[in-house]
Amino acid sequence: MSNTKQQAKWIRWFRWLHRKIAIFLFVFFLVISITGILLGIKKQTGLLAPTKKGVSADLSTWLSLDSLQKNAIRFMKDSVPGNLSTEVDRIDVRPDKGIVKFTFKDHFQGLQLDGTTGQLLVIEKRRSDFIEKLHDGSILDKIFGTSNDQVKISYTVIMGLSLFMLIVTGMWLWYGPKRLRKSKKAQP
Repeated sequence: MSNTKQQAKWIRWFRWLHRKIAIFLFVFFLVISITGILLGIKKQTGLLAPTKKGVSADLSTWLSLDSLQKNAIRFMKDSVPGNLSTEVDRIDVRPDKGIVKFTFKDHFQGLQLDGTTGQLLVIEKRRSDFIEKLHDGSILDKIFGTSNDQVKISYTVIMGLSLFMLIVTGMWLWYGPKRLRKSKKAQP
């Protein structure tokens, strides 16, 4: 087979592969792109509640994290409707703002407490956490009840490799015809 025919065959194969990957994973790439944009502008769009200011940024005046967590759990039980889990997922300490943010494992409610007084400053719906879970695929682990992020890891690897393949095949679809035209011009 001539070099030109071989190059044309490779171009057709890369076009086929590029198309199949793009068609099969179109919805996933659409979700990743939209959620990525939303996460990039979450503060500007209101997806993330503004961080309040506490009484003091001086950590020596703050309550212990244990006391703050007990307050957060009490506020979750008393101030948030529904019988939501009080299992804390993360504690985000913001010394410069004088506050502590609490997020919970099984839902998207969050609390901001004053570090010094332990008072509730904000009950927030953490929309950005939901969007992040959509973006990285961890929402599927929650839906399927899997542990150790098996679905998230598989999803991330598959989507990363697929994007890499789209880049490689796309580059060849751009470069291959140029190379083919050059080789046709070079033939006598």
